[in-house]
Amino acid sequence: MPLQNRVTPAGELVADPARGLLMGNRGGRFHDPRTRSLGKRRHASKAWIICLTAFRDHPARTVWGQGYTELFFLDEVTALAAGHRPCAECRRAAARAFQDALARETGESLALPDIDRRLHGERRDGRAKQVHLVSAESLPEGAVILDGGSPYAVQQDAVRAWSFAGYGPARALPAGTVPCLTPPLSLAALRGGYAPVWHPTAT
Repeated sequence: MPLQNRVTPAGELVADPARGLLMGNRGGRFHDPRTRSLGKRRHASKAWIICLTAFRDHPARTVWGQGYTELFFLDEVTALAAGHRPCAECRRAAARAFQDALARETGESLALPDIDRRLHGERRDGRAKQVHLVSAESLPEGAVILDGGSPYAVQQDAVRAWSFAGYGPARALPAGTVPCLTPPLSLAALRGGYAPVWHPTAT
């Protein structure tokens, strides 16, 4: 049985057998190591990060053992939509690129704890995912929107349907105002030139 550790663009944790490109965590452990299951909590702190599945010579982990609660993403586009940001240890260059892109777009030089606080305020409304209404024409590549209640990733002037297995064929970007899952701060980084990792099905 797969664990409830696959993350949707809405930040939900789902049991699904599909493998993702990246892993991450939400600041610590919020699963029960004995039963390897979740309670009501869905994060341990405001630091929601995006990590590599393997880093240097770190030993293999027992997923949902005594350590932090490991989570898995289809790709970085998914993780950004869910409200995560690049890890400063295993993805140091990506974390710096994210900060630099934010500075270019907003004029602010934000430390990672400040980014975590800002993202925390943008990604959740109580226990629910915040959805932000945005002009479709203003969306950067890598943003994730809802169309008909389903997630679609923006790629150039088109969108692709998201699933745990990958992306569907490109189709036209909806017109007008659309509900966006990607938090405004991450949208700013994408507009500032941050280039997220895409799943191969998007190319």
